[in-house]
Amino acid sequence: MKKRIFAALLAMTMVGSMTTGVMASEGDKVEVNVIAAEYGQNTKEWWANFVDSFNTDNPDINLNVEVVSWNDIYTVVNTRIQGNNAPDVLNIDVFADYQADGLLLPAQDYVSEETYAKMYPSFLEQSVVDDVVWAVPDLASARAMYYNKDILEAAGVEVPTTWEELTAACEAIKAYDDSIYPWGIDMTTDEGQAAFAYYTWNNGGGFVDENGEWALNSDANVEAIEYAIGLVNSGYTNSDPANDTRYDLQDMFGAGQVAMVIAPNSLPTYIADGGHEVNYGVAAIPANGTESVSAGVMDRFMCFDNGYSDEELAAITKFFDYFYEDARYSDWVLMEGFLPATEAGGEAVAAADESMAAWVDIVGSSKFYPTAKAEWADVKQGVIDVEQRALLGEDVRELLDELQADIAG
Repeated sequence: MKKRIFAALLAMTMVGSMTTGVMASEGDKVEVNVIAAEYGQNTKEWWANFVDSFNTDNPDINLNVEVVSWNDIYTVVNTRIQGNNAPDVLNIDVFADYQADGLLLPAQDYVSEETYAKMYPSFLEQSVVDDVVWAVPDLASARAMYYNKDILEAAGVEVPTTWEELTAACEAIKAYDDSIYPWGIDMTTDEGQAAFAYYTWNNGGGFVDENGEWALNSDANVEAIEYAIGLVNSGYTNSDPANDTRYDLQDMFGAGQVAMVIAPNSLPTYIADGGHEVNYGVAAIPANGTESVSAGVMDRFMCFDNGYSDEELAAITKFFDYFYEDARYSDWVLMEGFLPATEAGGEAVAAADESMAAWVDIVGSSKFYPTAKAEWADVKQGVIDVEQRALLGEDVRELLDELQADIAG
């Protein structure tokens, strides 16, 4: 089941591109090509405005930004690399596989000292391999449990803090109104790794052990995924977790079809943009005999090593300086309700919305995926595969044993 995304063949392919450079010139202009992830309803418009503004202010550069959905971006990027057409800049979550195959430039080769100094050190540390920072954070989010106050009150249940309480609350909500999904679960290719984190971290498990070694088949992890699958099999969740993405769940929550869901701090913005109003509350993710753990998620920018001239590299640096300009970057973060990766951005977000100040603190104490490990891309897809096969009735322990052997072996 091992699925190395970048084998030696891809690295060889990139060698060819590095001799000529992917970045082309258009007349007297230097081209900068970016692939960016689509975060929500406003992302494409924001980037379109950014490109217009950047190209107007930098007449010697022609910036192109292609916005791609999270469901498709991994396939798009991998296909481009195989076709000797890697972007110059990529906005995505994972970086370690690219770095392990020698495809990336160190961050400080293309980010100016002034811009680099703006970033929270704890965020930069998430992209360190061999004492080198290989990517820079574009934004972050933290996760918590959102609940519909009206539904819980009508069903006569308190906000659950433990798994036992969560199960009882789901049962009561189901008895109150069978048309409402008590609990939302996303085990899709979009965010199935997050589901794995929510349940395993809040059962004393996780992706790695205390020594940083992969521990995917720990007893705590088996129990956690079995519990999550049990909620589905009991009819307490949305009916199709393998296909209902986080956006589907957020839409359902906004429409009052899901009573409780784990979601990022951007959920209120998403709901409002969708035209919904919900009397909601925010609480810690229910845990099983341990303190609740919030999941922090950080996405990144990285630059492929495409054999740039000094002029081309300077154009990429201008792109990053322009993006992280304080007012513009704050607008980017607030656009979809995310959390900033720079100190100035944090101050601006807290000033614009007092409710976000607490989230800025939360993300600082969250656990993050072990994305600096080269096997992360395989682990991410592997845990999603485990979840989806478990939804079809396969044994969780056997699946996790298989995954652990594949990754660690």
